[in-house]
Amino acid sequence: MGVENNNCGNLIFTYGTLKRGFSNHVLLQDLMLTGDAVFKGTYVTVERYPLVCGPFRVPFLLNMPGSEHRVSGELYAVSTRGLARVDELEGTSRSHYERLPIQLMPAGNGNERGNKENEEELLTCAEGLTCAAEAYYAHKSYEKEMWKRNGRKGFWIYSEKEAKGYVKRKDRPENLSFLDHIRVFISSPSD
Repeated sequence: MGVENNNCGNLIFTYGTLKRGFSNHVLLQDLMLTGDAVFKGTYVTVERYPLVCGPFRVPFLLNMPGSEHRVSGELYAVSTRGLARVDELEGTSRSHYERLPIQLMPAGNGNERGNKENEEELLTCAEGLTCAAEAYYAHKSYEKEMWKRNGRKGFWIYSEKEAKGYVKRKDRPENLSFLDHIRVFISSPSD
């Protein structure tokens, strides 16, 4: 059982490999054990965003509100120390991802799919139930090319289906940086 920590004041939205059941969730498990993270629940984005996969089936949320789907993920409260560890994993100092604000609402009542048919219901649900957090978006230096490379199509949830073929960091070729792998990916033809 984790240690209770009242210093977990930073809210982060995880939509990919940091979620429960995926390879990088071990970091959040470690943070929860030390009291540096608390699981807050399953949430969806209020705005629609593209969620796509890049090299090695790594997921990327693109900071292009109004496009695609309401994205489903998990919300965590983390301490300053925990936030620094997640920033390191996400490569914010190396321009892999950018941690930026995002508006969320609890999942449920059809919110998780982001279907247009539920638009009126979602807006009613969101009143008074939205929260501000931060998410790790693809860095602005390559997000538009990543969107184009994915055929301007994304998905609403990073599930086992989307993660099929994911390559863990330790198993990736070391001769190129992750940014170099991104550049190669976005310049290659789509499948």
